[in-house]
Amino acid sequence: EYKVKANVGKPQVSFRETITSAAKGEGVFDREVAGDKLFARAVVEISPLPRGEGVQFESKVQVAKPFVKELLEAAKQGAVEAAEVGMLAGYPLIDLKITLVEVSARDKESTEMAFKVASSSAFREAMKKVKSQLLEPIFKVEALTPDEFMGNVIADINARRGRVLQMNPKSGLQVVQAEVPLMNLFGYATDIRSLSQGRASFSMEFMQYAAVPPKTEQEILAGLGRI
Repeated sequence: EYKVKANVGKPQVSFRETITSAAKGEGVFDREVAGDKLFARAVVEISPLPRGEGVQFESKVQVAKPFVKELLEAAKQGAVEAAEVGMLAGYPLIDLKITLVEVSARDKESTEMAFKVASSSAFREAMKKVKSQLLEPIFKVEALTPDEFMGNVIADINARRGRVLQMNPKSGLQVVQAEVPLMNLFGYATDIRSLSQGRASFSMEFMQYAAVPPKTEQEILAGLGRI
């Protein structure tokens, strides 16, 4: 109607990445920049955390000259920012702990920028030694359907890699609660109406991130051109 040129397509899923083992990495920044010699060295350890823990940072370095608090904060910033881009497909990393275990500094040569780069490099080196895993958003779905269509609704949920949690009667209807990957919920509003002659309805809300099954992970990465 308004002659708007729109790019229409399937919505994209916001995946995340995580790690399944621990590793150490070392990063060294030793070069001349704008005539000034800069140096920094950092060693970080990364380890997996339970789901929902996000990204945590800990320093085991004792603050002392020439390594001051500002340099420690720069090292933290470098590692945490590096965790925003995963190794599998470039999605942000979650549920891992980054521990700064060792640093080396030189008086008048170690700057915040040098430590930020060294720490970021150390993080990426550690990431090369661990196995990464793709995580997908899982949504809690509550479908309200007449009894005669409950079988259709449940079969459809199973076909979407969903898992039915429970079923309860309510005012002559059945309430089906399930958890379903978001990537398989696109178009669900239309499909559930078709399965129930327009009489079923549903609601959904974010639940958690969970590991993508290996076969599905391969398909996703192939679609992104990562394998």
